[in-house]
Amino acid sequence: MEARDATAGAFVSSDGDEAPATKNAASKASKAQTKSRMEQIFGFKKEDLSSWHNLVCLLNRPTDSASLGIFRCLFGLLMVIDVTQERGLSHLDYKYLDGAPVCRFPLLNFLEPLPLDWMYLVYLVLFLGSLGIMLGCFYRLSCLMFISTYWYIFFLDKTAWNNHSYLYGLIGFQLTLMNGNRYWSLDGLRRPSIRNAHVPLWNYTLLRTQIFIVYFIAGIKKLDADWVEGYSMSYLAHHWLFDPFKAILPVELVNLLVVHGGGLVLDLTAGYLLFFDATRPYAFFFVSYFHCMNSQLFSIGMFSYTMLATSPLFCYPDWPRRFFSHFPSFLKPVLPLTTPELQPSTSCVYNEVSNLSGDQQEHSDVCVHAFSLLFIYLNFLGVFTHSRRWKDHGDMLKQYASCLSHLLPRYNVTDPEIYFDIWVSINERFQQRIFDPRVDIVKADWSPFRPNPWLMPLLVDLSPWRTKFQEIEGSLDNQTEIVFIADFPGLHLENFVSEDLGNTSIQVLQGQVNVEIVEEKKNYTLQTSETMKVPAGAYHKVYTVSEDPSCYMYVYVNTTEAALLENFTKLFELQERVRNGTETEPLPPELQPLIAPNDDDEAEVNATDPIVRLFLKRQRRMKEVKKRREAGLLERLERFAGKKYYTIRRGFLMTAIAMRNLAVGLPPLEQLTREVEFANMKGPQDEGNQKDLLKEEVGHGEL
Repeated sequence: MEARDATAGAFVSSDGDEAPATKNAASKASKAQTKSRMEQIFGFKKEDLSSWHNLVCLLNRPTDSASLGIFRCLFGLLMVIDVTQERGLSHLDYKYLDGAPVCRFPLLNFLEPLPLDWMYLVYLVLFLGSLGIMLGCFYRLSCLMFISTYWYIFFLDKTAWNNHSYLYGLIGFQLTLMNGNRYWSLDGLRRPSIRNAHVPLWNYTLLRTQIFIVYFIAGIKKLDADWVEGYSMSYLAHHWLFDPFKAILPVELVNLLVVHGGGLVLDLTAGYLLFFDATRPYAFFFVSYFHCMNSQLFSIGMFSYTMLATSPLFCYPDWPRRFFSHFPSFLKPVLPLTTPELQPSTSCVYNEVSNLSGDQQEHSDVCVHAFSLLFIYLNFLGVFTHSRRWKDHGDMLKQYASCLSHLLPRYNVTDPEIYFDIWVSINERFQQRIFDPRVDIVKADWSPFRPNPWLMPLLVDLSPWRTKFQEIEGSLDNQTEIVFIADFPGLHLENFVSEDLGNTSIQVLQGQVNVEIVEEKKNYTLQTSETMKVPAGAYHKVYTVSEDPSCYMYVYVNTTEAALLENFTKLFELQERVRNGTETEPLPPELQPLIAPNDDDEAEVNATDPIVRLFLKRQRRMKEVKKRREAGLLERLERFAGKKYYTIRRGFLMTAIAMRNLAVGLPPLEQLTREVEFANMKGPQDEGNQKDLLKEEVGHGEL
């Protein structure tokens, strides 16, 4: 709400200087002193809530449009950037492949993407709508262009959904209902009647309520046991951003108190702290720090910056006028207005009707009724889709199975039965199934309004085991790895132990299992605390025969990796001895690449020994990572700007190609190939081997 007098501008001259009317100033000061305590804190009196009429008039109280106009501009700018980034304009041709057998996951099964060139047109409309919102140009039309295309793209692909994706669409819809073009807009230049005009208070109330909900619901969701006990984001405490906290606290307490405790308290209180004058500066500091950290910790596009842009909405609406009034006078033609004189608006309700013109009095008693818009351990390859998010959601799994059942007949597979055996570990719990592997998902029923029996429950009763996991893992050496499994009664896990994984054993932690060695055709029964080895290079099955879920763990050593690391250590020591002159024996030909200069990439190519080649490749990657980490601020900014430039460049060039295709038809294939190759051009810093980068991000995925 707004604690300041909305008509304060009447006592200030048009050039921003105080008028000589001392009597008016004294009257204003006297009025401020007579405000009740409630009005000083909340910006309204209890009488404003005494009736529906008073409440509606309060929500339509004339309010400065400056803060809303700045937010509109910032939101539009961020959405312009977002179109090429998270919305995916720059890789649209990879996402929507014309004629390719691709499984998609729309909200409603009948929704389909348009042909590729037309999808580029949809994105162009989305971009122009965002640009129009930013500039305040044909504001209502721009808002409609934005929300219609945004929600269409949003509903086309559930695998891309995030909480902030909903938020962008909701804010866009809310801006459509508001008078966001009354300040610093091209519409104001075209239509002087709306320039620098008041807006109803509900414009701010609605946006503030929306942002309060974002924070508060995020806090409510963090009240679950996983978050409170510090398991949901435990890996974040190791990030360099938390180094200042780790200087005074152990990493365990940083994880529990800063990452989880701080995030919980901030989300629950941010909306309240931003509301009040006394606490707003502290809230600004903490939420800004929070969102800046999130922008570095997560790949969440413009969300952090959008939330930063919403914070000033809780300030006094005239803050932009006071802020820009400090800029040099020669910049005023391009800066927002700083004059506090606002035009009256027919959308607002004015108490002092005697000061209005006749036409304005005609509309002064109309209270516009505002409304609030509250709103596994197994690896697998997903075919016919670019996304893997479907594997964690029952609705998308059903869509994927239905899609496969329609595509497989093309490959002479008729009436397919499709079963999924997907294992996940949720917040450091046991690996467990999330779908019943005995159910044919093609024929299975799915409804969001009733329980689906083929969705397996989360084994929350086993959550206390997580403390024991840490003790067990802490007792292992660096070469030994462990996997914790929980399975349901009557089911079994079929597993293959790679020959690389020597000395693999199963130990039962709870319940009873039967272990079948497939090749030997032998079965072994294991009770709690009993252990047995399983052969490498062979299949085995683990049956849960107890009445309750069984819990067991695999303990193994990756002998191939251990041997590789040992060889790397020996090669590094040899390389160091050669460089410091302590190695007197001549190197054999296969080791000669080790003595090449550090910046000689040809040594890796010329290496004949595969171990030496891997060692040199590893050194090159480590050198590149070190160089990036030690780069100066200017170099980092240059690298960031270059990457963004080529990403945005590709999006607009591909859009231009698509628009040309729609206008005059497809060119010859050779010309189209040249145009796409030109659009795909990248900077030197992006010419890396993407497969190597992916390998670095993937840990052990199978036994």
